[in-house]
Amino acid sequence: MGFFTDTSVCIGCKACEVACKEWNAIPEDGVDLLGMSYDNSGGLGANTWRHVSFVEQRMPLGEQETGVARPPSPDGPAGTPAPTVDLGMPGFERPGDLTGEAERGEFRWLMSSDVCKHCTHAACLDVCPTGALFRTEYGTVVVQEDICNGCGYCVPACPYGVIDKREDDGRVWKCTLCYDRIGDGVEPACAKACPTDSIQYGELDELRERADRRLSQLHDAGVGTARLYGADPGDGVGGNGAFFLLLDEPEVYGLPPDPVVTTRELPDMWKHAGVAAFTLLAGLAATFVGRRR
Repeated sequence: MGFFTDTSVCIGCKACEVACKEWNAIPEDGVDLLGMSYDNSGGLGANTWRHVSFVEQRMPLGEQETGVARPPSPDGPAGTPAPTVDLGMPGFERPGDLTGEAERGEFRWLMSSDVCKHCTHAACLDVCPTGALFRTEYGTVVVQEDICNGCGYCVPACPYGVIDKREDDGRVWKCTLCYDRIGDGVEPACAKACPTDSIQYGELDELRERADRRLSQLHDAGVGTARLYGADPGDGVGGNGAFFLLLDEPEVYGLPPDPVVTTRELPDMWKHAGVAAFTLLAGLAATFVGRRR
């Protein structure tokens, strides 16, 4: 089971963030504005298991790919850029202004609700010494907080930077994909609260088929920048249990372009270490036998 997040219909309402906090009793992480649009949480962390990003982009009017095709406007047919309007945001220049040019540009937000990816090949599982992290019967990855000893090995092991420690108790926390809810046949709180079905929950095979259909729709509508992220079981982490439809490069959303499980080389490392240890022991044994002679 997993998530498919269609960012093309995300409206940035943050209902998923609120629902996640309420259901999982996650401590507040402040409502301080960061000076980054309307993003007040900044990223995923021990107290932020869902994070809605607001990426502001300026592009010239008439540029072919401007995001999701729009309905007909007074100035043109369907799919043409709608007239840029003043959004009333504070600043020294209006959103969409082209620096040094008289013509205003097109302005858009790329909104996306980020979450733990629940990797098929999860490095956090490989490095956890206590078994606090485990793979559930649904294929998701969950932290058992009563077993976590706060060693923190999993924090740098995650290629997405998802897992984080709480400062007050030192243990790690992250999305559980509402393990307690899905066990009772109820969809996760974030998906339940999403008003546009941007966050969709279900069986991964069915979600991937749905995502492929949606991607084809966007390409047919002229949105050539649309792409799937984390849906390929052949990628560096074996595919994600939470994957996304993006409207731009992954880096624009703060996602690594080609993530690889950080423990991929562990088997070879142990093999080389074993060979080195055997060679050392053989040398010591040969030295000892030579001295006895």
